[in-house]
Amino acid sequence: MAYNLLKGKRGIIFGALDENSIAWKVAEKAYEEGARFVLTNAPVAMRMGEINKLAEKTGSEVIPADATSLEDLENLIDKSMEILGGKLDFVLHSIGMSVNVRKNRPYTDLRYDWLTKGWDVSAVSFHKLMQLLYNKEAMNEWGSIVAYTYIAAQRVFPDYNDMADNKAYLESIARNFGYWFGKKFKVRVNTISQSPTPTTAGKGVKSFEIFLDYADKMSPLGNATAEDCADYTITLFSDLTRKVTMQNLYHDGGFSTTGVSQDIMEIFTKQSEEK
Repeated sequence: MAYNLLKGKRGIIFGALDENSIAWKVAEKAYEEGARFVLTNAPVAMRMGEINKLAEKTGSEVIPADATSLEDLENLIDKSMEILGGKLDFVLHSIGMSVNVRKNRPYTDLRYDWLTKGWDVSAVSFHKLMQLLYNKEAMNEWGSIVAYTYIAAQRVFPDYNDMADNKAYLESIARNFGYWFGKKFKVRVNTISQSPTPTTAGKGVKSFEIFLDYADKMSPLGNATAEDCADYTITLFSDLTRKVTMQNLYHDGGFSTTGVSQDIMEIFTKQSEEK
């Protein structure tokens, strides 16, 4: 059911790769809620995905952009405002990558050139994007900027590797730029700490399926799906959350505040009895 929460609003959505992407679901929901937006992703990711199909479905245009390139981001912002006919009301940063994770390089033996690349893509790109939006005064008052993160920024999940450090830095950028955006433009900046989600990027983490099941059993409400996350993101784009900013918002079915669940205890009890 649509509520016209984003009627008349304009935005940019980063990171829609295929139907498993959270950003893809956000684009569908934003379209249903009356928004107009530009879709963007890195050229290499666009060749791998199906973004043009999403663009056709939502009546959107696609502008390729390397999120680590200030030149590409500046072109993206300028062209988006030209296409959409004005300043932006929302921006979604749904980008993350670790070469060390992809190459199965352990945290205790990282390649630092790979670390730097992943850090730039996953976190520094968020600062670059917001710096350009800020200096260009490209956001409307009470606009909303959202990025996705994960609880590994606060807790240790060994197989998440250097992505944990990337997410911690991403969250810090959101808080700090959120202050300046709020003071000058009344624009909100938040991160959503989502449940493990079987996206293309998520599946790249070692033992992902096992951890997905573990998180689901730990969470009183179960894991939040990509579609659930899209719904939550839409509320942050809407006028219903105007005073929510500089927050890291857990959207994980209660995982972040559960010490241990009954389901997990039952598994260990059964294993103990079988010994």
